[in-house]
Amino acid sequence: MLIQKPADLQPSEITPPELYARRREFLKTAAVVGAAVLLPRGVVQAATDDDLKLTPYKDVTSYNNFYEFGSGKTDPAEYAGSLKTKPWTVTVEGHCEKPGQYALEDFLAPHTSEERIYRLRCVEAWSMVIPWLGIPLAKILPRFQPTASAKYVEFTTLFDPAQMPGQKTRLLPWPYIEGLRMDEAMHPLTLLATGLYGKELPNQNGAPLRLVVPWKYGFKSIKSIVKIRFTDQPPVTSWNREAPQEYGFYANVNPDVDHPRWSQKKERRIGEFFRRDTLPFNGYADQVAGLYANMDLRKNF
Repeated sequence: MLIQKPADLQPSEITPPELYARRREFLKTAAVVGAAVLLPRGVVQAATDDDLKLTPYKDVTSYNNFYEFGSGKTDPAEYAGSLKTKPWTVTVEGHCEKPGQYALEDFLAPHTSEERIYRLRCVEAWSMVIPWLGIPLAKILPRFQPTASAKYVEFTTLFDPAQMPGQKTRLLPWPYIEGLRMDEAMHPLTLLATGLYGKELPNQNGAPLRLVVPWKYGFKSIKSIVKIRFTDQPPVTSWNREAPQEYGFYANVNPDVDHPRWSQKKERRIGEFFRRDTLPFNGYADQVAGLYANMDLRKNF
């Protein structure tokens, strides 16, 4: 895994998508741009060439889970064009001193320069390697001054069946809701993503604002966020509410705990023929396992 975090990139410094596709040149460029501005020691680990092989942009943007636009993997790319992402507001509420409704620009301010983080995102039995653009959630949440009672963070997706035809079905209880424990939300690997491959986030990938939690299964990475609420109790999340025997609150990647209907010991990287071993915490164990010390990860799945 390679993580880079240039704090003040100018538009002229952003690597264009064609260079991302040429991985060797991207790595050389990244070494120059990001050498002095990496995440804290202990967050970065070495990676193999296989780990660094980027999933092609066309696959990243055409093979998605976004049930608000349909249950098929190609439905989001086909139907998400109806989503209007400008203007966009994010409501902040719950156990905090500065609740309110914020325009997206104000919600993200003062981090007007987007920070680049190179991620591996695992979704159930398949995974992708994606160069995200975004801001660590830990840089955003403190601005709203969560109180001592704020133990969890709840996220809510836009509910608008006119724009999101999948919400006309009963596939899930709408709107989509996800949540993190506060220490998970404040971990430096937790990202509010606003783009990928040097471009604005496509609608089918969760525009204009989505969560990326790379050590968890993809359904934790809620898309098109319109509300953040600080709570003192674990949020009732959509998949946990729909199928609690299958989808726990934590959703950490644990190859030793099978889903009731399939094994999770192997994953399929998009573009590869053979499956590879699924790594604990999706390969981020050195960085995040300490968050779950003394927890039974079979019970708290």
